[in-house]
Parts: sequence; C-alpha cells; structure tokens
Amino acid sequence: MLCFLRKDVRKIAIKGKKSLACLTITAVILSCFSVIGHAVDASKEEPKKDLIKWVDFNVPCEAMKKAIALDIASQEQEVKLNYIELLAYLATQNGNNFKNYKDKQLDEIAKKLKSGTTMAELTKDLKYYPYYFESYTAALSGLVGKYEIEVPNEDGSGTHWEERYGIKAFSPIAKNYPYSHSDDFGSSRSYGFKRTHLGNDLFGQVGTPIVAVEGGVVEAMGWNQYGGWRIGIRSLDQKRYYYYAHLRKNFPYQKDLTVGSIVKAGDVIGYLGRSGYSTTENVNNIEVPHLHFGMQLVFDECQKECNSEIWIDVYDIVRLLDNKRSEVVKNPETKDYSRVYDFHDLSEPTLPKTTE
Repeated sequence: MLCFLRKDVRKIAIKGKKSLACLTITAVILSCFSVIGHAVDASKEEPKKDLIKWVDFNVPCEAMKKAIALDIASQEQEVKLNYIELLAYLATQNGNNFKNYKDKQLDEIAKKLKSGTTMAELTKDLKYYPYYFESYTAALSGLVGKYEIEVPNEDGSGTHWEERYGIKAFSPIAKNYPYSHSDDFGSSRSYGFKRTHLGNDLFGQVGTPIVAVEGGVVEAMGWNQYGGWRIGIRSLDQKRYYYYAHLRKNFPYQKDLTVGSIVKAGDVIGYLGRSGYSTTENVNNIEVPHLHFGMQLVFDECQKECNSEIWIDVYDIVRLLDNKRSEVVKNPETKDYSRVYDFHDLSEPTLPKTTE
C-alpha cells in the first residue's frame, strides 16, 4: 500500500524530522501503508492486515490503577489476570465511554475470570475487543511487568537488589521536583501555522531533571523550531515513540546520550527548559518553562514518519506514574544528573536487530 509522502507540516511541527525514511520508491512499493488501505501489488508480496489508524485513548487513571492492582494481586493466584485485557474488555462494553467508570466494573470482570470463564469466552462475540486490545497493548504494555530495583538497606549500610512485579515505568519528572500538569492534548497552537497540540505540558522549574518513562533507544536528538531542544526515544518493542521537548537552553541533554544510546526506565535524559519557537538554534521563545511530553503509537514502520501518525493523550498515564519517581543526584564536576538507584527490566523484549 502507498504511503503518501507529500511535505507534511503537521509532522514537522511534532518532531521536526524530515520524512526521508519513506522517500524511496522501492520502500514505498514494498512496505508502506496508506490511509486508504489498498495493496500495491498482491502478486509481489503478501498483503498485510489492515492497520489501526486512529486511537482515542481516554482510559482514566483510576481505571488503570484498579486494573493494574487486580493484575498484581493475581500473580500469586491460580488465575492470573492481565490488566490490558481487563481494560480492553471494559472499553468494549462501555463503547469507550469511561465517564461513569466505577471500580466495581473491573471487580465484576475479575470475578467472572476467577470463576473459570476465560477472556476468550467473554469476548468471542464482541466485534471491537480485538481493536481495543491491540490499541491498549501498544499504549500500555511497557507499564507493568517484572523488574529488579536497587533499594537502600534499612540500617543505612548500603543497598541491595529486590525483584518485583508491578509498575516498571517512571514519571518523566524526577523525584522531589515539583510540577503542574495540563490536560491540553488537542488544544490549538498557532506558532508557524495553526495546528493541534499532540502532547501534554508539564510545568516546572528550568533545570528539572527529565527521565525516561520507559527503556528504549534514542532515535532523535537536536533542534526543532517548534519543540526546541528535543529527544525522541523508541520503546524496545517498537510500539511507542516517546517525545520530550522544550529542553533547557545550553544544557538540554544528559551528556552521555547520543542517537542510538540505550536508556533504562528512570534514567536521566535531559533537563526541563523553555527552548523552541525559533528557526535559530538554542533560543528561548517559550514563555513558561515546561516539558512537552508526547507518545506516538506505531503499529507499522510506515506510520512512524507519515501523515497519519497516531499520537495519544498521555494525561492520565502521567497521573498514574506521579508517585513512581526516579531519585537523582547531581555530579558537582560535570553538573549532570544521574539516577541514584539502578534498575533492571526483567520483562522487556530483546533489542531490535540493526542492519548495516
């Protein structure tokens, strides 16, 4: 299927990256998908399944907390629950309308599953369950799993490692740094041209350490006139692209980072600022210091750099992670920050293979 590759000002506003990844005719013919979903030449390759092209993610923080709590509690029981399945089934039942959400709704689903009914049996006649399950898997699968974390000894003598199961992602704002959070996804922006805000703003002090929400590979660093100094990190399962923008003038990034660097959840990646809104590098034209934080879902590589990119509202995900903060410390010589307690993700996928 063809991926339309016209100049896309919307995409430039989001990440400031050129759409050269889909530019060659060969790549377009062999692997790209378009918004219309028609195969280029079925005789040359197996047609791919229809891609998800739009996700309205509006699961409230309270529902995610409850589903995750049920998942964690079930790990020691005979029937293990999956928080993504619970949320996908609930969304199918309520038509993606969570305005009247109550915890008891998830308790009732969990009760059915614990009584012996399988999720496959519950959803066999539900047309839209596969859509919600795939969408929520793309958005949420990096949040919960097994991990090891370094924790201080009670007697203050040092640290030890503990293996846990639970939320393994971190807030983008480091521990002990204040911030306020705006639910401004979808609001209007006018610099350069009228466009939609495809992220959430976290307001704080200049220099506040920004940490990686999830482990992944740094795919983009550098200046973008809309986002200023920004960094883009791809999750190891390739489904999520995290975008952190308006970083600090003169000192935007953790000094060890380069494109291709591998980061862990909770690692310091940069510093909050107000850079951007200028074609000249290293300019502060953002009035109020804040982090622009966004998440793009990628169901196929053609969607990564295309005019049909899928960005979701991460407001409630940030709320969910508010009490999961990475503690950091400043190096007095380099002025850089790093995490205090190390972390190992025991459930993350293997690194993607690279090609020459």
